[in-house]
Order: sequence, then structure tokens, then C-alpha cells
Amino acid sequence: MEKILKPISGYLTLVICLGLFIVSAYLFITAVETNILLVGVALICFLLSCFLLKGLMIIQPNHSRVLNFFGKYVGTVKDNGLFFINPLYSSQKISLRSENLQGQTLKVNDKMGNPIEIAVVIVWKVGDTYKAAFDVERYSDFVRMQSEAAVRHLAMSFPYDNLEDDHAPITLREGGDKINAILEQELTDRLSKAGITIQEARISHLAYASEIAGAMLQRQQATAIVAARTKIVEGAVGMVDLALKKLSEENIVELDDERKAAMVSNLMVVLCGEKAATPILNAGTLYN
Repeated sequence: MEKILKPISGYLTLVICLGLFIVSAYLFITAVETNILLVGVALICFLLSCFLLKGLMIIQPNHSRVLNFFGKYVGTVKDNGLFFINPLYSSQKISLRSENLQGQTLKVNDKMGNPIEIAVVIVWKVGDTYKAAFDVERYSDFVRMQSEAAVRHLAMSFPYDNLEDDHAPITLREGGDKINAILEQELTDRLSKAGITIQEARISHLAYASEIAGAMLQRQQATAIVAARTKIVEGAVGMVDLALKKLSEENIVELDDERKAAMVSNLMVVLCGEKAATPILNAGTLYN
């Protein structure tokens, strides 16, 4: 489990190291030929300054250091600045910045078995440095592979649209925020073991695969035409019914069943036709 450390400032240690280095240089230069003991002291000062310098570390903003002491986890430093730690500690740099993952376009089958192309954009960052450092091998590769698996699972769990599944509550094309929320939850569940926090996940590309795209486009066009024709017929029937009621209520003309049928036929042709009707003047009667 992640443990946060607050190390001491490293500025005093830096000054001490510089002082020891200057002293060692001065003693070595002045006593190299006269006093062997002073040469030994100079060498000790130099080695001590090098040892202390090893304990200095600089942490940039939104970065951290995971510290180990001979294989044992000591803690994580997330503060920024110059610090001094035990020189025997080993450290591992881990960035805490948000990163973008532009997934490659994957060709998978949706819930109905149709081949589709899908790609996502994921914004993530390291939330738990202990898990990222010790629970997985190369957490960035882990994020990439698990993200691809999550996208494939999402695509196979829902239909592309409701052309084949009229009762589908959610589709990939029309799901919008719901699909993105499901994707974020799927990624969170998969990447939590690596200490990764998902900030955002969005579908960036969604389309039928090229081998069926043309057929699906024709099917969508046919569906749209049928829906439009249905609305036109419903409106035309309502208008014909209204016309017959008005003629009857206001006693404009009395129509028998045959004349009503002829009128309904003519009105339906006019209202449902794609082209404007051409009027024809009939000087006779319906029966001649």
C-alpha cells in the first residue's frame, strides 16, 4: 500500500557537500607531498561528500520517487523540490501527470456479429505509485493492453445500432455519455490493480467495417425512406378523413360510397405522390 514520505530539505546537505569538497581539494593540494595523514583526511572528505550527494534528489512538479531499501518498500515522495534521503535508498521515478492514450482502430464484431471499426481516446494518470511500481510490469504497457481488451469487450457487448435489435436499450452509435461511462467503469476495474486513475474515456472513431459499409448504408437509407413514407401515409389518411367529415358536416355535397371511394383515391394519389399532381377537368359525370 502506498505510503507518503516527507523527507528533509536538501539545501543544507548541498552546502555541506560543497564545503567537504572544497576542504578535501585544499588538503590534497597543500599536503600531497608533505603530510600523508592530511592526504587521507582529504580523501575521506571527498568520499563523504560523494556519499552525501547520492542522497540528494530533485523532484519536478507532478513527479514522484518510489524509495526502496535493499528490496523493501520505504515510501513515496510526492513533494517537489530538493530533498535529502538516506543515500542507501534506491529510487524509481514515476510521473503523476495526465497522459493521453490514442488507441489504434480495432476491427471487432458487435453484439449482432457485424464487423465494425472502433477507436477510443483515454486520459489517465498514476494514482497509486506502489501498485504502479510493484504490482505490474511496466504499467504503461499494461494500460495499453488492458485498454484494448476493454474496448473489444465494450464493442461485443452492444449492437452498433438498432437496425437489427429494435429493443436494444443502448447502442454504440447512439449511447453517447452512457457508453462512455460504461467504458470508463470497465477501464477503472481493469486498471485499478496497477494504481491507474481513469480521468476520461471517449470513443473517437466508430464505423462499420469497409466490407459491409455500403450494404449497411443502403439499409439505413431504406429504413429512412420507409419511415418517411409511413409518416406521409398517416398524414394523408388524416387529411382525407378530415376532408370527408367537413364536407358532410357543412352539407357542401352529398357523396355516395362510390364517389367517396373515388375522392379518397384521388386525394391519396395527390398527397402521397412524389411529384405535383396535374389537374384534369372532367366535364362529364362519374357514371358516364
